[in-house]
Amino acid sequence: MSFTGPDDALQLFGITLIGVTPENGRKLLLTAVIILIIVIISRLLHALVGRAAQDVSRLRTRFWIRQAANILIALVAVMALVSIWFDDPARLTTAIGLVTAGLAFALQRVITAIAGYLVILRGRTFNVGDRIVMGGVRGDVIALDFMQTTIMEMGQPPAVQNADPAMWVKARQYTGRIVTVTNAKIFDEPIYNYTRDFSFLFEEITTPIKYDANRARAEAILLEVARRYTIPLVRMKEAEKKELQRRYFMQNPEFEPRVYWRMTDNWLELTVRFVAQDHGVRELKDAMTRDILVAYEQAGIGIASATFEVVGVPALTLRLPADRM
Repeated sequence: MSFTGPDDALQLFGITLIGVTPENGRKLLLTAVIILIIVIISRLLHALVGRAAQDVSRLRTRFWIRQAANILIALVAVMALVSIWFDDPARLTTAIGLVTAGLAFALQRVITAIAGYLVILRGRTFNVGDRIVMGGVRGDVIALDFMQTTIMEMGQPPAVQNADPAMWVKARQYTGRIVTVTNAKIFDEPIYNYTRDFSFLFEEITTPIKYDANRARAEAILLEVARRYTIPLVRMKEAEKKELQRRYFMQNPEFEPRVYWRMTDNWLELTVRFVAQDHGVRELKDAMTRDILVAYEQAGIGIASATFEVVGVPALTLRLPADRM
C-alpha cells in the first residue's frame, strides 16, 4: 500500500484507487466536522426556540423562527460543502450541471415537494396550527419541513362520512393519528383552509317538526338558542369580516343567526344557520342541541320522525258457514 502519482492516489495491491488521496481524506474529515458542528448548532437553536410560550401567537412565531433557522442552516451547509469540495470554479460549474440534470430526472417529486415548501412559506396557503384539508387528510397542521407537512388528523361530520378515507370519529375532533403529506400536493389538489384569513365557519342544525306544531314558537326557540351562543362570536369577528371584504371580492357575509324552512312529505324542517369557531364545533352544537330539546319539550313541540301512527281500526264482521252454526 502506497501513495503514487501526481495526486498521491492510494495504491493497494498494485491497483490505484481513483479519488482516494490525502487531500480528499482531509476534505472528508473537514466535511464530517462541519456537519457535526451544523447539527449541534441546529439542535441548540431548536432547543432555544422550543422554550417559547405555548399560546397560539407564540406557537406561530416559534414555527416561523424554526423555518428561518432551517433555511439558514441549509444554506450555510451547502456553501461550506461546496467551498470544501469544489475549490476550482471550472469543476464546480461542471458538477452543478451534472447534478442539476440528474436531480431533474430522478428526483422530480422531491424537487416539487421542496418547491411546495417554498410556496407554503409565503404564508398564503396555511400556517402551523391551521385546520386544513390536504391530500385527502383533514386536521391541524402541527409541523412542516422541506419535504412534508405533518397533520394531526380529525374525524368527519356525518355528511361527509363517505369521503375517502372513511373515519370512525363522526365529528371534527382528533382521531389520534398523525399523518404526513408531501408538500407537492399543493400543486395537485385544492387546499381547504378552515382558519386562514377568517377563522370561523358557518354551521347548521336541522330539526324536523310536525306540521301541526307551533312553528312560530319553534323558530323563536332556534333563534334564541343560536343568539345565546353566537352573538359574542359575531361581535368579536366584525374586524375580520371587514378585512375579508377588503382583501377579496365578496358580498357582505351575514353573521346573524337565521332560520330556514323546508317542506317535506312527512314533516317541516327548520334549519338554523349560525357562525362558529373553526375549533370546538362539536361542543358548541352539543350544547345548543341540548338547550333546543329542553325548550321544545317545555313548549310542547315534538320532533317528527319516520314512524307510523295507527289512528283507527275499521269494524270487523265475522260470518260463519250455516253448517257450523
